[in-house]
Amino acid sequence: MKLSLRTLSPSMFIGLTLCFLHNTGLTDGMPVSEIRIGYQRYGTLIFVKARENLEKRLVPLGITIKWQEFVAGVEILEGFKNGDLDFGVVGETPPVFGQAADVPFVYIAYEPPSPQTEAILLPKNSLIQNLADLKGKRIAVHKGTNVHYLLLKALEKAKLGLNEVQIMYMPPYPAGWEALQNGSVEAWAIWDPILADAQLSLGAKILVDGQGLVPGHQFYLSRREFVDQNPKIIDLLMAEIARIGVGIKQYPKAAAKFLAPQTGIKVEVLETAFTRMNTGIQFIGPEVILVQQQIADTFYRVGLIPKRIKVSDAVKLMSPLTVK
Repeated sequence: MKLSLRTLSPSMFIGLTLCFLHNTGLTDGMPVSEIRIGYQRYGTLIFVKARENLEKRLVPLGITIKWQEFVAGVEILEGFKNGDLDFGVVGETPPVFGQAADVPFVYIAYEPPSPQTEAILLPKNSLIQNLADLKGKRIAVHKGTNVHYLLLKALEKAKLGLNEVQIMYMPPYPAGWEALQNGSVEAWAIWDPILADAQLSLGAKILVDGQGLVPGHQFYLSRREFVDQNPKIIDLLMAEIARIGVGIKQYPKAAAKFLAPQTGIKVEVLETAFTRMNTGIQFIGPEVILVQQQIADTFYRVGLIPKRIKVSDAVKLMSPLTVK
C-alpha cells in the first residue's frame, strides 16, 4: 500500500517518518555539521526551537542548529539569498519575490490555509466602513509580505486601482504600529500576532481579513543543495513541525502560555492568534503550486516583480513513503 505524504494526517506522518529515520540511520551519507534555520516570533517553527527536541536528536550526532530570528518572510528570503540559511518558514508572497530575484531556494511543504491570520486594520475611531472608502487613503504594508497580496486582492475587490490609494511601505514594528496609532496612515495591512496585539492593545478594527481573498499559507523552504544532500534531516524537521502543530491545534491556550515567556508576547495575544492559525503540514502538490502561480502572475501584472516566473521550477517534490 502506498501512502503519499501529501495525504497523510500529521500523526501518521510523524510515526512513519520517525520509523523511516530509525530504520535507515539518520546520518547515513550526510555531510552537514550545522543547520541554519530562519524563524519568526510566531507560528510552529518557534515552538520547535523552544522545545529543543531537534537538538536532542542531532547534537549527539555532531550536528548543531543555528537559529536566526527574522521580522518577516521577506527578510528570511534575504537570508537565503546571502547564503546564511538552510531552512526557514515564510508566508505565501515572499517566495514569489525571492524566485523573481533568483534566490536559491525550493518549496518543501506548507501549512493549511489560515486567511483569518492577516487583515487590513483601521484605528478604533475610524469612519471607514468598507473597502471602497479606502480611495485616496494612506495604507501601510510591508512590501513583499503575505499582506501585500491581501492588499492587492482587497483593492481589486473594491475596483480600486493602485493609483487610487497611497501605499506606504514600512516594516510592521515599530513603524507600521506607530503609523496606525498616530494617524499617519488610515489603514494597515498586517498579520498575526501583531494583528491580534493591535486589536487587543490599540482597539484596532478589522476592515477585512483574508477570508475569500487569499489562502493564507505558510511555506517551509530550503536550499535545494541542502535538501538533496540531507533528505533525512528534512524528514526529521517535518516530523517535529507536524508533532508541534498537532499540540498547538489541540491546546491553543496551553501553547500560548508556553510561548509567551519565550517571546515577550502577551498570553491573550498569542491565544487569539493561535485560534485563527491552522496547522497540519502537507508536502507541495499541484493545487498549491497553482495558487502560488496566481500570486506570481498578479505581482508581475502590476509590475511588482521584474519577470514572469514558473513556481513549479522552485518546487522540490519529496518522494512518498511506501508502507507494505
